[in-house]
Order: sequence, then structure tokens, then C-alpha cells
Amino acid sequence: METRHIEAFLAIADELHFGRAAARLHLTQPSLSQQLKRLERHLGVELVSRTSRVVQLTPAGEAFRTDARRILGEVDLATSTVRDIAAGRMGRISIGFNGRAGQLIMPRSLAQLHAHYPNITTELSSGRSGPQLTALTRGELDVGLLYGGASNGGSVLSRCLLPMRIGALVGQGHRWADRPSISIRELAETPCVMFNREVSPAMYDAIMTAGERAGAFPRVAEYMNDSVATEIIVAARRYLGFASFISTDEPRPMGLRVVPLVDPEPVVELQVAWRVDTSNEVVQVFLDSLDATRNYLQSTARGKVFGEPLAS
Repeated sequence: METRHIEAFLAIADELHFGRAAARLHLTQPSLSQQLKRLERHLGVELVSRTSRVVQLTPAGEAFRTDARRILGEVDLATSTVRDIAAGRMGRISIGFNGRAGQLIMPRSLAQLHAHYPNITTELSSGRSGPQLTALTRGELDVGLLYGGASNGGSVLSRCLLPMRIGALVGQGHRWADRPSISIRELAETPCVMFNREVSPAMYDAIMTAGERAGAFPRVAEYMNDSVATEIIVAARRYLGFASFISTDEPRPMGLRVVPLVDPEPVVELQVAWRVDTSNEVVQVFLDSLDATRNYLQSTARGKVFGEPLAS
């Protein structure tokens, strides 16, 4: 059964006139008649009774008309759906994001995405950068917003959204809480809370590379991979932690403050990453939705909102 045969039948059913039905479909009358006959042969019943004066539907034709309209409606819907999926206008995408991306990028980007593509469903999961990269390579995530980027043997692509400063996270009672900045060399003089490299390789390497350049590494008193637990330890024990930031005025929990690290200043890139072999067309649509957010954030990093620009 072909849809053009059903369309021919419905035109006849609506017009009850072969000439008008043929004109409506831009067909000749003989061609219209042939399509009707093929449909009737396929169904094994007569749908239209035709005399020299009258064209009318048979009881079978009357019964089939409702189903014919439903069939064409379902075909149109299926066609529209697959085209939307192929173009990335419909579908599902799983997005991972770290804490800073959740604060800076996700709200604005998702609003942009759903305003233009309301039929896209998003699955969101927060996590640190290392586990996100692992989930990407396993196919458990479509996109990750994380520190660093492609380092998985060419299986992951990435691009920079925003360079982020790395500062010292201190509590109100810490002796350096009122400092305008802290030299990397001074980190050897106070106990620090550090995270294991596998949870955030790019940020870990940025801190350690800065220490290597300064000739002094942080004095790590404790390793803590959970960022909330780190904040609690820093607030309670007056340790020093590490946090990325755009502005030192950004609100922090528990009265904590970020003090810029300098000489040298460690910087880490907040990136978007996705699999090279992805077949999910929605990925490109989401990447496009990040552009407006990236432009906004880059303008803020240049000092339009948050203050001084990043050091070059």
C-alpha cells in the first residue's frame, strides 16, 4: 500500500468527482483512476462506486476513509520526527558538568537550547573532570563540561569555553584571608588540602606546574576529592584549598574567600568535550547553543563584569 494511492482515494472521497480530485493532486484522470484501482486490488474491496452521473463511496470506502486519514497523519508525523532527529532538532543528550560549569554555563546554555529546540530532552549529571572524561570514552556521556580536554588517545574532541584562574580557598580565620594575593612559593609554608590527580588532571597539573616554575610545591596536609568536603575542611581547620574563579567577589559558602595565586598565576581552561565518533546529531546543536554563553563569559572575563582581566 503506497501513500500516494491513499492520497488519491482521499481526494476522490472529499470531492466525489474524479476531475476535481485529479486537478487537486495535479494528476490526469486516468492516472488517478489507476491509483484507486491499485489500492482496491491491494485491499481486495471496492472503495468507490462510479457511474456516469454519480461518484460515491461504498460502505467499505466510508469505513476506510477514517483509517486512511489516520495512516497519512502517522506517516507525516513519522517523517517529521525522523527529519527532526536527523537535523538535531529532536532527541536526547546526556551532559556532564563540573561545579563551575554548572554555575557559569549550564543555566544560560540550557535556556538557549530549550528556547530554540523544545523537543530535545537533556539528561544532566554533575561530576569532576576526570570521571567525566572516563564516562565520555565509555559512551556514558554525550558531552562533558570540564577542566582540560582531549587527552584520551584521539577519541575525544574539545574546545575552550573560558580560561579560569586558580586561587587559594581560605576561611575567615586563616592568616592569609585578607591578603590581595598569595605567591605560589608561599604554599610550602601552610597546610593545603589537595585532590588526587585523577579527579581533575588539568587543574592538578596547572597547580603543580606553577609550583615547579616557582621552585616550591604546596605542602599537602590532606587529600580530599569531594569539593564540598574540601570547603568544610578549609572552613573548620584553617587549611588552604584550591578553587577556580573569575572574580574574587564571587559568593562562596561558609564565609570562604578565594585569594589569587601569583608568581606564576595558574590558569586552567574550562572546556566542552565530546566523542569523535558520536552519531548523536543533538550534540552539534548543543555545541552551537554554547556559543552565546561562551561569548558572554569571555566578555565578563575581559573585565566587563567581574573586574580585572586574566594575566597574559
